[in-house]
Amino acid sequence: MRTDVDHLPAQKQRELERVVAIIFDEFGDALVLASNGWKKKARILKVILYGSYARGGWIDEPHTAKGYRSDFDLLIIVNDKRVADRVAYWLKLEERLDRELSITGALRTPVNFIVHTLQEVNDGLAHGRYFFMDIARDGIALYQCDDTELHTPKPKTPTQALAMAQEYFEEWFPAAMRKFKLAQDAVDQEFNKEGAFLMHQTCESLYHCILLVCTFYTPHVHNLGFLRTQAERIDARLTYVWPRETKRDRARFEKLKDAYVKARYSKHYRITKEELEWLGAQVEELGRVVHEVCSERIEKLKAEALARPDKA
Repeated sequence: MRTDVDHLPAQKQRELERVVAIIFDEFGDALVLASNGWKKKARILKVILYGSYARGGWIDEPHTAKGYRSDFDLLIIVNDKRVADRVAYWLKLEERLDRELSITGALRTPVNFIVHTLQEVNDGLAHGRYFFMDIARDGIALYQCDDTELHTPKPKTPTQALAMAQEYFEEWFPAAMRKFKLAQDAVDQEFNKEGAFLMHQTCESLYHCILLVCTFYTPHVHNLGFLRTQAERIDARLTYVWPRETKRDRARFEKLKDAYVKARYSKHYRITKEELEWLGAQVEELGRVVHEVCSERIEKLKAEALARPDKA
């Protein structure tokens, strides 16, 4: 695996150094009072940059009309599955990175991260999950405690890939549509908080659907901003679902993103029927695009399976 970031501008290189330092600071704080033996042995094995900043082709245009800026995508590999628990050990890091970006200004580039054990990553490679195969091929190790390499990927046969994609689509897309129907019913009855939560769940399921169908992997997170970023890299059509040009449009998406927790537990959460109807139209469009992209992906896999049938 590569270890150099010489293809990046000097300012981006310094930012990545800062991000890695923050990761270790917050990881250390999360375990500082550890008394269990396994916690004392918990370690970060690797921090890997993947995505557009690893491959090249990132976008950094915050001052344009659309204001789009590529994120740093990081895979943090740990030595114990228990310490990969995002809620228990990584929420403070998420908050710190957001704070450094939006409040202190110490970071200029948004950061997304996922956490897995080395066994989980290698299992993903052994099962031919495209997401991990892309990381193994294009990723750059920003930190590694030793020079242990990831396992050699074992791609699925075309027939196996087709079967897996179809299975994911048949499970996740209908489930998303059922949630959307419940969301619409809640909005019609003016149960606004319930409608917002169910709209969030619809959107989350649609993003999981497209990620699973197209990459055979989806992160175990509920953050719609993160899922949106991951999904939009699959197909440019997804970027047009959520308008970003006005503050009002961005605020509406934030309300949807916040609904996972606040619509259920915060008495201060407010969302109007007008906002919900606008969100409903965008989620419906998201469903249309997800169905289109997934159907195209499955058709492509069918063609590959016909062209290269598995040997008996």
